[in-house]
Amino acid sequence: EVAQRWRYLDGSGEIGFISSVTQTFCHECTRARISTDGQLYLCLFANEGFDFKTLLRSGKSDLEIANAIMSTWSGRDDHYSEIRGSNTPSTKGARKVEMSYIGG
Repeated sequence: EVAQRWRYLDGSGEIGFISSVTQTFCHECTRARISTDGQLYLCLFANEGFDFKTLLRSGKSDLEIANAIMSTWSGRDDHYSEIRGSNTPSTKGARKVEMSYIGG
């Protein structure tokens, strides 16, 4: 669980915050998103995705697709929030995917 959650005393709801810049959790993250154009994003702050649509339409078996996803996931650069928070020259002006585009 990456959110800090609080429940209302009367049980009517809850509120949660994901403080991904001030309290990074990159190395524990287990989430990915797929955009409407078939790009697989391994982070809400990623600059680019991986072409998942072509993989799905390639005729590969479920096992081959699963292996490709696992390979992509295991090879990810696992510190987007840390980099984003550093505000270094390499992060300034970099294109960022909009969360609304990938359901974040």
